Amino acid sequence: MFGTGARLFHWSIALLVVVQIPAGIAMTSEPLAAWADPLSVLPKGLGAVLLVMILGRMAWRLTHPPPPFPDYMPVREQRIAHATHVALYAVLLIMAVSGYVRTVGDDYPIELLNALGIPPLIPSMPEVAAVMLVVHRFAVFALVVLIAAHVAAVVQRAWIDGHPVMNRMWPPVRPKEDDAA
Repeated sequence: MFGTGARLFHWSIALLVVVQIPAGIAMTSEPLAAWADPLSVLPKGLGAVLLVMILGRMAWRLTHPPPPFPDYMPVREQRIAHATHVALYAVLLIMAVSGYVRTVGDDYPIELLNALGIPPLIPSMPEVAAVMLVVHRFAVFALVVLIAAHVAAVVQRAWIDGHPVMNRMWPPVRPKEDDAA
């Protein structure tokens, strides 16, 4: 079972992503063009928070190895699950970094960082920002596919096969009786 730290990172990042993707779609949707500027504040600010959370989660994972896969998972599925988790980390990082570079490189503000007194970490570079917009969009599509695969695997294991796989990561805070394990 994963500890409370891993669980909190997992579910905090999941919540941020669940808010980010619809907000990003809304801010770039033609019918909502009049709301694009106010809507953009949310994904830009949360994107900065998400980038820090992703880096924190990756550092946590490097210093806190995950528990072994359950015995009921065949080796092939374990390899697929491991590859999916690595891909999730990579795509999350690519999505967050490309979003930051696209925004700051195109001279758009990130209001949350401005309010915290954090200056842009990169200079204006519109050509790179244009490429990062494409990278960002593809990363979002890839992330949605990976999340769907991840959720489908959990649903299949938990609800169809009847295995307690959800106990590895749910609830977000590890129950006290598990702390001794």
